[in-house]
Parts: sequence; structure tokens; C-alpha cells
Amino acid sequence: MLYSGFSILILLLPFLLSLSVSASLEQSFLQCVSLNSQQSVPPLSVCSQNNPSFFPLLQSTAQNLRYLDPSVPKPQFIFTPLHDTHVQAAVICSKKLQIHLRVRSGGHDYEGLSYASEIETPFIVIDLAKLRSVEVNIQDNTAWVQAGATVGEVYYRISEKSNVHGFPAGLCTSLGIGGHITGGAYGSMMRKYGLGADNVIDARIVDVNGRILNRSTMGEDYFWAIRGGAGGSFGIILWWKLQLVSVPEIVTVFTVPKTLQQGATQVLYKWQQVADKLDEDLFIRVIIQVTNDKATKERTITTAYNALFLGDSNRLLQIMRKSFPELGLTPKDCIETSWIKSVLYIAGEPPKTPPEVLLQGKPQFKNYFKAKSDFVQVPIPETGLEGLWKIFLQEESPLMIWNPYGGMMSKISENEIPFPHRKGNLFKIQYVNPWQAGDKHETRHIEWIRELYNYMAPYVSKSPRAAYVNYRDLDLGMNKKDNTTLAQANEWGNKYFKNNFNRLVKVKTKVDPGNFFRHEQSIPPLASAASFRTKKSKRSPKY
Repeated sequence: MLYSGFSILILLLPFLLSLSVSASLEQSFLQCVSLNSQQSVPPLSVCSQNNPSFFPLLQSTAQNLRYLDPSVPKPQFIFTPLHDTHVQAAVICSKKLQIHLRVRSGGHDYEGLSYASEIETPFIVIDLAKLRSVEVNIQDNTAWVQAGATVGEVYYRISEKSNVHGFPAGLCTSLGIGGHITGGAYGSMMRKYGLGADNVIDARIVDVNGRILNRSTMGEDYFWAIRGGAGGSFGIILWWKLQLVSVPEIVTVFTVPKTLQQGATQVLYKWQQVADKLDEDLFIRVIIQVTNDKATKERTITTAYNALFLGDSNRLLQIMRKSFPELGLTPKDCIETSWIKSVLYIAGEPPKTPPEVLLQGKPQFKNYFKAKSDFVQVPIPETGLEGLWKIFLQEESPLMIWNPYGGMMSKISENEIPFPHRKGNLFKIQYVNPWQAGDKHETRHIEWIRELYNYMAPYVSKSPRAAYVNYRDLDLGMNKKDNTTLAQANEWGNKYFKNNFNRLVKVKTKVDPGNFFRHEQSIPPLASAASFRTKKSKRSPKY
């Protein structure tokens, strides 16, 4: 069929109007930000969908590739602030122009909430990637770090100044420190020093009115909420002030694998009984995967005991012989190293990787995946483990990571910060099921992890069945309407925060009553009406 020029114009008109509206919105936003920014800097710009750099920028830190699928609505544009005042202005202007925003510091959120929207379009992304300063003060054992810096950058900058200082945050070094700490931030020193959020002593945040507040000006309730109450609900974190911790000049790491043929089930049952009671200098996590047995070439389960000990190998071996001889740790398994090099080891970097790689901030794990989490308070019996292995062997490349609790994690009160998972927990489980691009069985992979999660119900925490907020899981419940309700939020709020959820709601009501900062699992205010009219998204990823 032939079309006249007029017919083609009619067909293109909606697209052209969309581009015109988008361009007008970008122009209005930039003009507004320029007028409201106090800092004189090079000309500001936004990266819109018609810019060749848009998709490389969008995917630069996105960890879960499911949310880069063409069917998932994309932000209208991405704004990358160059100064704190640009973030202030972005909040002011988004409110003025009634634009819904998402904030990205590292892009590791498991359900893509920092760069995708399940509930409303249009929206924009404020990307903090260029706000990554790290100012270390060894004299008073502190560091001010900007939200866009990665965990690895923070570790490296601390190690530049001292080989006996560290910080107890995450094991994945490409995490953005801004969002990481908002959910708690656990790592290999948590049994000694607690979470990253437990070791934050000040912060700077942009509130709903575009003000930059610190601990003194925001007040203790607000400060309490942002350390573990999760991101995207209370404002935009600009800086964290960290309390540094002591680390020895020599630490020891090891990885000891055990397959089913080597008694993995029995060793893991013993680990469950001792992992939370070991010397608090010792952190032994278990990485569980499906592998091929070297002798039989058949699929099997491998449990790899991956550890950091804050001390030398002689003392470590004494502890292990006394408390966990079943693992069979030998001097040959032990690697003595510096704390900063142990960070690389635990992160899975190849041997002899220089610490400078931490400055690259590249995501180590980018894939299509679905994840879930659980907390375990009573050891899972061997029969339960054997049933777990049967399910595990049904899938192609599933992963579980069991992280031990105890030590300092049992000494800090459940309501000290919003993160409530403390005394009584033996360990936490992370379930991950990844797959490759183009896999036609995506729905099957997602259904499999749900079946696994259902199988584990008798063996994990109850009333509520708790979950870790930094492993977002929209299966637990979602704010599906324009107006968030407490009934909807309670589905997931109690799992992430337990009794602290009610206090978080009260703080939210006080600091953001109009629910400007919102997403699929954001803390709702008591008065649940959103300030801005929104439009339902057409996005429908396969959960």
C-alpha cells in the first residue's frame, strides 16, 4: 500500500508529538535546575532516549539485565548531577514540573527500582555516578563518602591512608555506597563490627523540600530511618560519614570446597550449629552451587566454605581445630594477606589482581536473574538438606549463599536502626537463579526459585518470614496503585523491618507526607494520598 506524504505525517504525528513533549520537558527541567543550582559549573545536560549515549548510560551500572529488556519502560531522560546543589535543584524541579523520579547510586537493586518503574510513567532517573568523592581522616578514624562512590572505592581510599583501618560493608565491591547503606550493608566483618549502617555517624540528605540536612538538622528519628530503612523513601542521600574500624596488618582467607561425595551434607549440618558461635574475628560463609563431579562427571552439589579471619593463620587453625574440625582446614588452605587484598579475594577476583581494580567500579555480576532471601533460626536437618539438593539439581545454574550471624550482630538491639535481623538468627540465605540472554525458559527459571522458596518455608523464620531489604523481592508484595496503602505495604514491610516498620511509617509521614519519594516498595505515609497524579505503567516483566 502506498501512503501520501500527508498520510505519513498523520502516522508519525503521535511520535513527533511525543518527542516534542519530551524535548519540552527536558528543556524546562534543565532551565529550572540551572536557576535553582547555587554552584557554578560547566553547562548541565540530560541524556534522553534519542541520544546515542542513553542506552550505554542506562546499562552502565544496571545489574539485573531483566530490566533493560525493550518491553520495560525506560526513563524519559537521565540526569547526572555534578554537585550537591544539582541534586537539590533536581528535587525542587521534579516537584514543580510534577515529574516522578528514581535515584541510582550503584544500580544493584535486584528489582531494578532505581532505573525502572513498575507503577508509573513517565519518570526520570537521577544518576549519582559522578558524585563519588571519598575523604578519609585517619586522625579521627572517619571518612565522608559521596553516595555515588562504590564500596570498592571506599575500601581502596581507606587503605591508601592506612593498612590497619577498614570499614565493615559489602562483599560486592561495585555496589554504590549510597543505596547500599540505606538497606543495612552486611559484609565479612559484620560478626566483629556489625553492619555498615551500624557504623554511620552522620549523613547529608536532600529532603522533599530540596534542603540539604545533616544529622543535627534532620533530627534523630530521620537519621535513624535512613540507616537501614531502605532507599527511595525519605530523600536522596548525598554523603555518609563513616566510623572506620581497626583491622590487623595480616588477615587470613581460605576457600574449602566439599561435594556431596565428600560429605557436604554432614559438614554443612555441623556448620549450621557452629557458624554463629565461632570467634567473632572469623566469618565463614557457604557458597552452594551445582557442579560436575571430577570423578564421575555427574552433576553434584558443591558447598564452598569461603572465609575471612582477622588474624594470622596460626590462631585461625587453633580455632578451627577446636570449633569446626569437620571442615578439615589445613595450613595449605590458608592465605595470609592484607585486609585490602582480602577484599579482592572475597569478591572473587583472580589471584594477584592489584587493589587499583577497585577504582574501576565495574559490576562483577551482570545477568538475568531472580533472587530471594531467608533467615534461619534453627539448624536445617540433614533430611531437609537432602530434599534441598534434589530441587537444586533440577535447575541449570542456581546459587545459594549462606552468611553467618552471631558475634556483634547478636549484641545490637533489633530497633537500634531499622534493620531488625539480629539475635536469634543463625544465618541468612540468599537464593539466586541466573540465566543467559535469549533463554526461552525465563518463566520456568522464575517459577523454579518460587518452588524452592516454598520448599524452604518449614526451615526458616516465621511470623514473619523475614527477608533482607537489599535483596528486593516484589513477590513479597508491591504498591500497585497510585495511592500507596498501609495494607499493601504491610505485605513486605513486616518481612523486611519487623516491628520497626511502624516507626518507619511515622517518620515517612513526618518528612514526606505527600509521598513524593516513592517506588514499588517504598515506605508509605499514614495519609496515603500521593501528591501527584500518575499514569499506570504498561511494563510487565515476567516475575
